[in-house]
Amino acid sequence: MEERRPGLDPAVAQVRLAVRRGLEQLPDAAAVVVALSGGADSLALAAAVAFEAPKRGLRPLSVTVDHGLQAGSADAAASAAATAAALGLEARVVRVEVGSDGGPEAAARSARYTALRDAAREADAVAVLTGHTLDDQAETVLLGLARGAGATSLQGMPEAAELDGVTLLRPLLEVRRATTRAACVAQGLEPWDDPHNSDRRYARVRVRETVLPVLEAELGPGIAEALARTAAQLREDAEAFDEMIDETIEDIVEHAEAGISISVAALAANPAALRNRIIRHVVASEFHQSLTRTQTIEVARLVTDWSGQGPIDLPGCRARRVGGRIEFSAR
Repeated sequence: MEERRPGLDPAVAQVRLAVRRGLEQLPDAAAVVVALSGGADSLALAAAVAFEAPKRGLRPLSVTVDHGLQAGSADAAASAAATAAALGLEARVVRVEVGSDGGPEAAARSARYTALRDAAREADAVAVLTGHTLDDQAETVLLGLARGAGATSLQGMPEAAELDGVTLLRPLLEVRRATTRAACVAQGLEPWDDPHNSDRRYARVRVRETVLPVLEAELGPGIAEALARTAAQLREDAEAFDEMIDETIEDIVEHAEAGISISVAALAANPAALRNRIIRHVVASEFHQSLTRTQTIEVARLVTDWSGQGPIDLPGCRARRVGGRIEFSAR
């Protein structure tokens, strides 16, 4: 437990401690990018980075992405950058064009992360830090549950991930949103409240404003923390499965003409959970496509319920049984 100095606000102390632990994963004297929207979460993050980074000789740069999706977005971005500069950070604003692929939320997220990655590369930064909180994690898990997307979605967001050669860090995943807002108040920082964060057309907003409060009211407090714990446990399981898959694939996968093949006997010898993960992993690594559960089960039937059925068309590839092997070839 961090020893707090007299007079240091508990919320400020909690955010700083979380950021300090995140920064410990990075090499000393490196450059880091702080994704700063101007909201309470990213503002509390920026203030903590400004305080903690100099202790490690780190060079922090705040990057505010202006999506240009609403009136006044340029002013809000400029205000966020000015606040970052007042905190002692080098500050930059990047304007992006948001496409339409995958809907407005997905398109804006894609444009934002591309801009953050490019800014990190330009600054020769080793990491991008975002202000995702425990509440964001809980919302992500619930949305994944609603989509029926399986354990991968229920794992939520990892604390550390890879963003096209740059480390993506989320040091506040164990910090509540109320704590980041309290930290801003304690430090005299005025967050910008994005109108999109209260727009009920977005599923995440409905989860935040309706679903989670109803769960808390009906089932008792601690739902968000429980969802975050579930995500962490599932990530641990997934890491163990990934290690098993890597070891197994070396023995059962061979390159085939126009694709790759897997031993039927070896797949059949594995439990269903591992067999299905191997199938998904092969398609993802070889053809850069994701399979739904239904598609995965259909491929698995070529192993477990073979009755002479023909090839199965999948995203980016085709699966068929040839003798004692399942072949995946580009379509």
